[in-house]
Amino acid sequence: MQNKQNTHMDLQRLEKAALEILEAVGENPQREGLRETPQRVARMFAELLAGMNHDPGEYVGTIFHEKYDEIVLLKNIPFYSICEHHLMPFIGKAHVAYLPDGKVLGISKLARVVDAFARRLQLQERLTDQIADFLMQKLNPQGVSVVLEASHSCMTIRGIRKPGSMMVTSALRGIFKRDPRSRAEVLALIHGDRH
Repeated sequence: MQNKQNTHMDLQRLEKAALEILEAVGENPQREGLRETPQRVARMFAELLAGMNHDPGEYVGTIFHEKYDEIVLLKNIPFYSICEHHLMPFIGKAHVAYLPDGKVLGISKLARVVDAFARRLQLQERLTDQIADFLMQKLNPQGVSVVLEASHSCMTIRGIRKPGSMMVTSALRGIFKRDPRSRAEVLALIHGDRH
């Protein structure tokens, strides 16, 4: 998968940009520790942003027809993304739930969908919506709930410098948005292990 995405990135331009940054901050790019840094930075961006040219639709090619009509929830899916405002990472957990309407998706596919959208230049709010809208479109379930919790390095190590702060976003679709009891049930399942 990674090589496929790397072909869409201009690694040479990324290397030149990294070299320019090193020079702009007053470093000597020829010193021992920095000689290969531009290449490493280019490969890093290609890896971290591999989802930019990736279609998450490839993960829903195999959908199972099942008469299951209760909530399906995959909790604590680790993810990382790059904030488009400062090009700094935000790292967290995704909780993805849906109420099937005759179709279920393999659980590993839910995690892959999260990764495909997260590995782009992102905003957490947009990422949350993209995952929810994608699952609504592809599975046509009765409802979808996506909750993301993330720590943003652009806030924890720079700017206001508030380590430990956690941003939480949610996207509710279908029955989870319309019906207060269904919404309460899915959110209790997501947050049920907390005291």
